[in-house]
Amino acid sequence: MSDISESGSAESTAQRTAEAPEKSRLMRLMRYLPLIAPVLLWSVPCWLLLHTGQHWPTAVTAAGTCLFALGLVLMPVMMVRGLGRRQEDRSAITGAGLLGSIWVLFTWSVMFSVFLRPVLLLAGVGEGQDRARLVTWTAVAVAAVLLVWGYTEARRVPRVRRLDVQLPRLGAGLDGLRIALITDTHYGPLDRARWSARVCDVVNTLDADLVCHTGDIADGTAERRRDQAAPLATVRARHGRVYVTGNHEYYSEAQGWVDLMDELGWQPLRNRHLPLAQGDDTLVVAGVDDVTAEHSGLAGHRAQLDAALDGVDPELPVLLLAHQPKFVDRAAAAGVDLQLSGHTHGGQIWPFHYLVRVDQPVVAGLSRHGARTLLYTSRGTGFWGPPFRVFAPSEITLLTLRSPQASRPAQASEPAQA
Repeated sequence: MSDISESGSAESTAQRTAEAPEKSRLMRLMRYLPLIAPVLLWSVPCWLLLHTGQHWPTAVTAAGTCLFALGLVLMPVMMVRGLGRRQEDRSAITGAGLLGSIWVLFTWSVMFSVFLRPVLLLAGVGEGQDRARLVTWTAVAVAAVLLVWGYTEARRVPRVRRLDVQLPRLGAGLDGLRIALITDTHYGPLDRARWSARVCDVVNTLDADLVCHTGDIADGTAERRRDQAAPLATVRARHGRVYVTGNHEYYSEAQGWVDLMDELGWQPLRNRHLPLAQGDDTLVVAGVDDVTAEHSGLAGHRAQLDAALDGVDPELPVLLLAHQPKFVDRAAAAGVDLQLSGHTHGGQIWPFHYLVRVDQPVVAGLSRHGARTLLYTSRGTGFWGPPFRVFAPSEITLLTLRSPQASRPAQASEPAQA
């Protein structure tokens, strides 16, 4: 038995020793990602669209290559100037616009080179040069159309997404409770004060009992984005307006945003809860700081679910606001009934949602976690960075909570829905 134990221990040690260099190499590679990613984003479409059999005139090839090279240099410079210490809004707009544009062009140049070229070859469409040029023009045209459409989608007032959510522990007196959810408004370099006012007008048409904002209010300090956030003061709700912080608040003096939201009349759910009562039934509405808060260096800012639920009757249903969907593991362990989150933007620009899934359990929509806990992940109300939304529309969400204990007549609306 001793020999087996010692052998197992030796194997385990050897395995850990072998894994350590691999993890170390991976971490070193990740450090270079900010340098590698821009090079790939700009060089791959440059190669695929200009240098893979198109045989463009020399002047065209040279000019196109110079444009891609200029973009490769300009994009990171503008993003550093816009998002770094200088916080130059014009630079941020330029850098983000270039990032979104090249991401779309990168995606579709790869897609058409991998899939369209073989199809055209099998179909006998064109000679080598003509076929290559057809792929190039198709990729450029599709990218241009998607960028125009994606810009329109990002800048418009979101549509309202409505859904019923049944919570088994919800009392009958709370059946039909209406919760309006906005999140990831990301007031930022592009002035969206009028957009913000129109979003708030739409929220006010929903006749909500509770309005929630699950973080990432803005990019930039409260002082700089005050005018864009000011319309939040006009939001109406029967039982109140509550919010939690997102990770972007911690990039921009989070305490300033806490102070401004207090001035605008929104209640912070920073590791605390509020009871929402109707008749004899109560719903506990709780919230936590974003999971990145503890690394912000701000005193008293960190995600503490125990503190948020301190003193809560374990028999009462709990609605939790947490910015990031991945907090749901902790929520499920604590027996939370419904968690509302944002953060993912639904991927914002397809196919970025595949990368989001590396970090988050859900990209968008309603999902179940554990025996009791439901998670609703909003695609977000605004956008971050690139002013584009491609196959990931923004939303204002109206959730109607349903109790299985409520006695409701056979719904007259069912035939209309059928």
